[in-house]
Amino acid sequence: MATNKASAAPVIWLLTDNKPGHRNQLKGLGNRLRVKAGASLFWIDAHDAKVPFWRALLAIPPTLDKALPHPDLIIAAGSGTHGLLLSLRRLRKAKTLVIMKPGFPRTWIDGSIIPAHDGVAQSRDTLITDGVINTVTPLARITDKPEALLLLGGPSPHFDWDDDVVYGQVAHLIGEYPQWRWTISGSRRTPEALRARLEDLSGPRVTVANPDNTHEDWLNHRVAASRAIWVTPDSMSMVCEATTSGVPTGLFQLSERPGSRVASGVQRLVKMGYVARWSDHATVMGGKIGQEKHLWEADRAANWVIHRWLSPDAEKKQKRATT
Repeated sequence: MATNKASAAPVIWLLTDNKPGHRNQLKGLGNRLRVKAGASLFWIDAHDAKVPFWRALLAIPPTLDKALPHPDLIIAAGSGTHGLLLSLRRLRKAKTLVIMKPGFPRTWIDGSIIPAHDGVAQSRDTLITDGVINTVTPLARITDKPEALLLLGGPSPHFDWDDDVVYGQVAHLIGEYPQWRWTISGSRRTPEALRARLEDLSGPRVTVANPDNTHEDWLNHRVAASRAIWVTPDSMSMVCEATTSGVPTGLFQLSERPGSRVASGVQRLVKMGYVARWSDHATVMGGKIGQEKHLWEADRAANWVIHRWLSPDAEKKQKRATT
């Protein structure tokens, strides 16, 4: 049954390829739509609904679980979901939305949410975000306890990774601020050699977390307990998660690779005052970078989606815009 009546909660299908970064963006936007619009969320694994190219091209949907309620909105993230999204784009009274720049003409669907570093111009059907959407909620209050969180990525196409440089900066912070407690977490991309060196730092003031052994909400819990966060710039998602929290956030220093869109996106956040450079580490540790500007792109994107398609008068606005 369709749920387009103003009094009914909207039904949203979230198409996922189950890659953590893509799923995180869907979850971040979906959570805000549930809070702000009372949306009911239904996850669909694109791997369970493989779509041949001709079906995507002709917008012929595959057979899906008949128990799924008819959607008001279908949101996809990740290229592995695009075929399924395109096959569903003519479902009756269902709008289609893609997160991140797709590999097909955006005019084929109803809307797009794209980070600024992808170089796409904002339009009526495209929202440009500062960084990427995530599940972090800004903290109402930053702790007074001297606790810091260090988030480390690994080799990437966007920065020249150097284990010695990263380790040296970690060791410098721990040595420079002896009264602080530190939690260090690598990622799946962190080189094993660096992980082993970091383990040697473990002690009464230093906890080294294994990302393979942390639960889904571990990051949110650690962010909430932190007064400062340091992140390597190779992961836009980690940078955006830390910045969204409102906790003073700084970047470890790595050399950018020429022409990298991710590197330029990170520098955009620096210029806008959301995150600090390594050279400003005293400012971050002093708690003075508490962002005057508020970055919460999941919430901003949810407001845009509601205004465009889910508010009671959204359909009237659509008709006025096309006449």
